[in-house]
Amino acid sequence: MTTAAVDDRTSNGAQEGPKGTIGSGRPFALLLVITGLAGLLASWVITIDKFKLLEDPGFEPGCSLNPVVACGNIMKSEQASAFGFPNPMLGLVTYAMVVSLGVGLLAGARYRRWFWLGLNAGTLFGVGFCTWLQYQSLYNIGSLCLWCCLAWVATIVMFCYVTTHNIKHRILPAPDGLRRALLEFHWVPPVLWIGIIGMLILTRWWDFWTGSN
Repeated sequence: MTTAAVDDRTSNGAQEGPKGTIGSGRPFALLLVITGLAGLLASWVITIDKFKLLEDPGFEPGCSLNPVVACGNIMKSEQASAFGFPNPMLGLVTYAMVVSLGVGLLAGARYRRWFWLGLNAGTLFGVGFCTWLQYQSLYNIGSLCLWCCLAWVATIVMFCYVTTHNIKHRILPAPDGLRRALLEFHWVPPVLWIGIIGMLILTRWWDFWTGSN
């Protein structure tokens, strides 16, 4: 049985090290860097456009392509500042932290179990917040932001593989059968998750996509 490609035990730093510290393989570290950079890029672009919108209420972001894909509608909504400040400013901090973590792992860093649990909790919060934003975007605001979609995908992939890493190294408890299945088919959860979101987007605006109106 093949193990998760993103965290092969034969890769540098994947096994448990001194004093209970745990590292990762190079592929998993690269995945954290890539998903972190994707989320950071999305947060940066949205933040810049948000500032431009505050300066000029008539500003139209470049990603506003049609009545459905309308980033401006998202940025003007109350949900875009869920914590009292623009949401992407939170992303600028958190995604940058993930990139730093990934670079550290590439350099051979190892972290204690509590650190990995904290990362899992952080990505769980992130994916939960993204799920709330997805619902708001589809069913309350009624618009999509392409940069937001990039951040959603990055966060989902990040959460799935951090969880897989922690289950593999028994940081998170799981039955042996589930653990083996997850390591063998590690790509299934993120693909299904993102596919379901794609289907929800397709059905939400079916008439628009098919030109039925």
